[in-house]
Amino acid sequence: MALIQVNYVSAALQRTVPLQVILPIDKWAPDGSLIAPKKFKTLYLLHGYLGNYTDWVSGTRIQRWAEERNLAVVMPSGDNAFYVDRPATGNCYGEFIGRELVAMTRRMFPLSEKREDTFIGGLSMGGFGAMVNGLKYHDTFGAVISFSGVLNLLEDKANLSRRVDREFGEALFGNLEEAANSDKNPIWLAKKLAGKPNLPDIYIACGTEDYLLPHSRNFRDLLLKNGFQVTYEEGPGGHEWDFWDTYIKKALDWLPLEDISLGMNSGNVK
Repeated sequence: MALIQVNYVSAALQRTVPLQVILPIDKWAPDGSLIAPKKFKTLYLLHGYLGNYTDWVSGTRIQRWAEERNLAVVMPSGDNAFYVDRPATGNCYGEFIGRELVAMTRRMFPLSEKREDTFIGGLSMGGFGAMVNGLKYHDTFGAVISFSGVLNLLEDKANLSRRVDREFGEALFGNLEEAANSDKNPIWLAKKLAGKPNLPDIYIACGTEDYLLPHSRNFRDLLLKNGFQVTYEEGPGGHEWDFWDTYIKKALDWLPLEDISLGMNSGNVK
């Protein structure tokens, strides 16, 4: 399994950005021969608030499971910006995630260019970012995954009425009322896309002890009402890595990936 550190100059963010890429390019066949390279199905996987591009590898077993399923995983840094565009500050994270990063990594690595082979997911803030950009760029992503997503962030009037939250929110989203009625809001996007063709399949999971559980349940109901194909799961756990480690495995089982096949590695030497 190749775990690759990448730094490149992003036009959308106007600076050098880091990311990690899991690429099962070095997989051996049972007879000891190196399996020929091919175009990989790809999951763009987003971290949560306070995290960075290393979180998923250090917090879960995604590297092992991606290798088993011959899945490439691209993990960028989103800082604390919720993966939306703020052109005035040079922080076009939506453009970065939904368009530029996909194009750039396809130039760098043998990744499939098919929509049905291209997925986006994330946890918490990254669950929000995955849903926003998965819906906004639905012609690119065939499936969207949200773990413990803060999905009704721009609908939470109680929080937005508190001055400290409003100042913070406006730094991220601009005018909050305008943002709530724009493609920065996954709820607005879901309603706008109702009845449209080519909608992505959706997977949502949240822990039963997670304070964001109402966000996931409400958004599930909204998607179903508007004609989306939704797989929804709850299970024991809070807003924590033990839950996300369990459910990233379930999400990979849900995605249309290859059957499990083991290559030679330090845990599989025969």
